Amino acid sequence: MNDLKFIDLFAGAGGLSEGFIREKFEPIAHVEMSAEASDTLRTRVAFHHFQQKKKLNQYYSYLKQGITRNELWNSIPQELLESVINEEITDKSIENIFSKIDLQLDSKKVDVIIGGPPCQAYSLVGRSRDPNRMKGDKRNFLFRYYAQFLIRYKPKFFVFENVLGLLTAGNAKYLNEMLELFSEIGYSADFQVLNAEEYGVLQRRRRVIIIGRKGKTKFTFPKLETMENSWQTKKDLFFDLPTLIPGQEMQVAKYTKKINEYLQKTETRNGIDYTTQHITRNHNDRDLEIYSLAIDKWINERQRLKYNDIPKQLQTHKNTIAFLDRYKVVDPTGHSHTVVAHISKDGHYYIYPDKKQVRSISVREAARIQSFPDDYFFEGGRTAAFKQIGNAVPPLMAEKIAAATKYFLLND
Repeated sequence: MNDLKFIDLFAGAGGLSEGFIREKFEPIAHVEMSAEASDTLRTRVAFHHFQQKKKLNQYYSYLKQGITRNELWNSIPQELLESVINEEITDKSIENIFSKIDLQLDSKKVDVIIGGPPCQAYSLVGRSRDPNRMKGDKRNFLFRYYAQFLIRYKPKFFVFENVLGLLTAGNAKYLNEMLELFSEIGYSADFQVLNAEEYGVLQRRRRVIIIGRKGKTKFTFPKLETMENSWQTKKDLFFDLPTLIPGQEMQVAKYTKKINEYLQKTETRNGIDYTTQHITRNHNDRDLEIYSLAIDKWINERQRLKYNDIPKQLQTHKNTIAFLDRYKVVDPTGHSHTVVAHISKDGHYYIYPDKKQVRSISVREAARIQSFPDDYFFEGGRTAAFKQIGNAVPPLMAEKIAAATKYFLLND
């Protein structure tokens, strides 16, 4: 058993948790309100159980549709499934959630609490779409529930993740209130903006990370180990996945080429000769024409296709001033733009970078951009999978955060 224990709040699909597990932390509980994401967490709990027992063939049988999900879940200890708590954290539910976590704890102590509340209330996009600029939105104050878990379980450290908009939301009101609250309950905290690119993720993704340590001694955010990125290109990321046409679904996709340096160093491919969920959405003829134009312009001119560049017969509205960059090709030679949950609603921002495959990217390709390993399975179908991936913390970045946290825990 691992010595260091953690609780993951607002856990999503488990990207942050995955990084901590790689650094030999043991999850006590995951708390997540989405049913689909909770199912994903349970399936990943099964993976880690069988990995520890060196019996991964049972998990692989599920990936290849040899057994059902219930058969997979029923083959692991019930308490592991119950460690995933599918509940929204509210005034009414929090005591019940505490009780469920207490049953998992037994005599164990919690070393770290990790997680980040839903980000819509802090995100720039969320504020721009809401007529009230998210004022009064209850999600602005979910960090107060987070603090209640700190008070109850008294971990030595906590890791709080959120979007860049947290720095400006309410003129930094919420960030300052968080730091003051954490201080009041006995934690010295510091924050930094981390760029996932620096930690091996092939994506321009910046996030605010707050780390707090119990006690009054001033805590300074640690310097994280970065990852050499000279060999990281988008061709490295997609090159071995089978060709798809729009709407095609490969639930099991065998690799078409041998492993390369990036996939090996990051353990994206990890021991089997296939992956799953290489599935993409269907597109109408108009969208495919526009995608083709966007790919041409990006590959030949290194420029994005603007809406007012689209032939009149393909335009569907007359607004040629705002929101001109609706169509974005994933960069085939550099790092991708940020993958967000909106990918679940349309693929226009995530066009595959090849005229031989005019389509948006697949679920597995999105997962790779987010640095999830190929054996990670997202429950709930294509749309739910895209949403979970877009909301996630990239596991590669999470692993570096976990490594720094572990160093403090073992050497503080």
